[in-house]
Amino acid sequence: MLRFLDGYCRTRPLLRRAALTGAALLAVTAAVPQASAATGAAERGPSGGGLSAVIRYTENGIPHILAQDYAHLGFGTGWAQAADQVCVLADGFVTVAGERSRWFGADAAPDGSLSSAARNLSSDLYFKGVRESGTVEKLLATPAPAGPTRDLKELMRGWAAGYNAWLAQNKITDPACKGAAWVRPVTVLDVASRGFAVSVLGGQGRAVDDIAAAQPPGRAASGAAAVRTEPAADGVARTEPAAGADPAAAAEAARAFFDTGRYDMGSNAVAFSGSTTASGGGLLLGNPHYPWQGGRRFWQSQQTIPGELNVSGGSLLGTAVVNIGFNEKVAWSHTVATGTPVNLHQLTLDPADPTAYLVDGKPEKMTQRTVSVQVAGGGPVTRTQWWTRHGPVVTGLGPGLPLPWTAATAYALNDPNAANLRGSDTALAMGKARTVAGIQDALKRTQGLPWVNTVAADSAGSTLFTQSQVLPRITDELAARCSTPLGRATYPASGLAVLDGARGDCALGSDPDAVQPGVFGPGKAPTLRDAPYAENSNDSAWLANADRPLTGYERIWGNAGTPRSLRTRGAVEDVAAMAAKGGLTVADLQKQQFANRVPAGDLAAADAAKACAALPGGAATASDGRPVDVSAACAVLAGWDRTADTGSRGALLFDRFWRKLTAGTAAKDLWLVPFSAADPVRTPRTLNQAAPGIGGALADTVAELRASGIALDAPLGEHQFVVRGGQKLPVPGGTEALGVWNKIEAPWNAAAGGYPEVVHGSSHIQAVGWDGGRCPVARTLLTYGQSSNPNSPYYADQTRLFSQERWVTSRFCERDILTSPQLKVVRPRERR
Repeated sequence: MLRFLDGYCRTRPLLRRAALTGAALLAVTAAVPQASAATGAAERGPSGGGLSAVIRYTENGIPHILAQDYAHLGFGTGWAQAADQVCVLADGFVTVAGERSRWFGADAAPDGSLSSAARNLSSDLYFKGVRESGTVEKLLATPAPAGPTRDLKELMRGWAAGYNAWLAQNKITDPACKGAAWVRPVTVLDVASRGFAVSVLGGQGRAVDDIAAAQPPGRAASGAAAVRTEPAADGVARTEPAAGADPAAAAEAARAFFDTGRYDMGSNAVAFSGSTTASGGGLLLGNPHYPWQGGRRFWQSQQTIPGELNVSGGSLLGTAVVNIGFNEKVAWSHTVATGTPVNLHQLTLDPADPTAYLVDGKPEKMTQRTVSVQVAGGGPVTRTQWWTRHGPVVTGLGPGLPLPWTAATAYALNDPNAANLRGSDTALAMGKARTVAGIQDALKRTQGLPWVNTVAADSAGSTLFTQSQVLPRITDELAARCSTPLGRATYPASGLAVLDGARGDCALGSDPDAVQPGVFGPGKAPTLRDAPYAENSNDSAWLANADRPLTGYERIWGNAGTPRSLRTRGAVEDVAAMAAKGGLTVADLQKQQFANRVPAGDLAAADAAKACAALPGGAATASDGRPVDVSAACAVLAGWDRTADTGSRGALLFDRFWRKLTAGTAAKDLWLVPFSAADPVRTPRTLNQAAPGIGGALADTVAELRASGIALDAPLGEHQFVVRGGQKLPVPGGTEALGVWNKIEAPWNAAAGGYPEVVHGSSHIQAVGWDGGRCPVARTLLTYGQSSNPNSPYYADQTRLFSQERWVTSRFCERDILTSPQLKVVRPRERR
């Protein structure tokens, strides 16, 4: 079995404990060499027989997948993912096949993991259109580097085979899909289509409803300023004013639409250089903020092809690679970037035909995609979508930015990531890198990251921040020369360019180092190398290191000289202090992750308590006009420890108060010291105790908590929690508005006790460093666990650890894997 290992194996004395697993281990337990030149079976490619792998499970159900080549590695990965997440995976494959309406009904909502579609019907219309147009097949057939490499194709082939083999050889116990007819075998096209959906999440994926709804105007819709009233794809008539009627409103709508603080994805990451650490090696703390349910969860594994690849970390479900992780020499994480991944082209339509547009005075017909979707309980629904040389016609970007299709004008969405199936190649190349310079080279060669930054550290003590993402090549010069009136409002506010599509000289052009036309080459990406610390918390690249600000990039990459989020400000304060202290170890990263400091509390709690104490008679007027005695809240705010630990008394009171205050009070009225670009981390500051909203926010908060039977000084964990297996687990951390590093977002439900479920926040956390030994020092935590199956032992085990602020000790080297007290070896193979 697995004779490919013979050339690598050296039997260890510790294997004499073979009573644990007997001779079965002897074929696979060895000192696996780290990646060097690909040799032996790794060069030979797939075997002629069925695919197989060896999976060694350690604590918390983490699989260490050992295989002879990429196809076999993909097989083991697909098998292991299916074992933990078959229902979530199957649901996603229904999505990318455009069959949600068939199985779940047209009006039901998807889980939001693969697009922003509000209803299954619009999701299906989009994804069925992608499928029937052959978009993904064409990308698969594109030669590397613009298209996927052979290694990635083999990984995807193996992943599909592994998933299918698990389905064929196991019974599903997860009640979410047990016995469901929609769980089916998949193909490489299904796997690649899921990767495509992830790639366009920030672009076409956020406009699915408006792609599906776009239809030529009726006779009533004529003229550039017309009002559109017509049935959308869901059959509901909508009336929308012409875009650009209010430039200020359009600018704000675009800013809000692309505001990373409002996404259900975010992240923190920091790399520390050797000059700040005890060992002289680098340190990396990655803290992605992702959904806790559905198809955008992470899943943890180690992937090993001896002599070729050895990497550990988190994979987005349905992908065959490690997206965020580490190997023996380098570690990396990603954060959602501020680059605007799309642009619009405003089309001037042919007066005789609203489905033709003019380019340099010559008409060009739109391309029709007629798509039929099968709907449960009825016949098929057929709609036509309209595509241009720039991309699909859209009727808006979110509800605040309508883009009416009139007799004179339409808008096309350019999303360069719709031609990018390279994201997994980027992850694969990073997994094989040995240094920060290797990470940077991998990013330059593959150019596959659609909407994230990269932060990395290596064992030699180097650090990296880079915003190497795929962005439309919108220079400030092009925007100034070619923006329409709408674009002149939206581009400065959000980086959303709206270009004049009637002019051929407004084409995006190409950079010589770009592997894809119409995008920036990697040489233009904001990048910081070898700073004492490099940090990002979803603001722009400007303050990756506050002492070495990055400037000079085009507006589409992000802004500079503007206010930072409280999470960025708190993070920079924390990591700069850590770097200045020096002597850092992985233990310091662990402390930072669970410090749960509330920057908003440090800035405002004391002044809020003073404002509270100054209220006449200790009373304030609530928003409904009732007077409320808030005097008891003053002491609670004053005595609060300014953390979001589960035992913190006053954290919940401040949280509810702060949300209400900031929702109704402009920043200019909230702070006495305004923002200064010369002091961006410390400004704005000093709460205006006379701000008119303070009393009302206090009154509403006190009334809300009392009506819910919640004490003003209740420990946070009593009212911020999840229930798993009937057990109530307190959850530490806090919301975006509070600026807490350990971000947790949970909808308020007073009837259920406060915040009774986390929807997104800290997910696959990793703290990695090197101490001079042969193995990396790594601690990880997958906050929601490996499995979504409530019958699995790995459904809530790591959630319990997260509740207790405890970590998993990573088992990366062979000795660590083999000495796991919970070691379990599985040998899946195809049955042909």
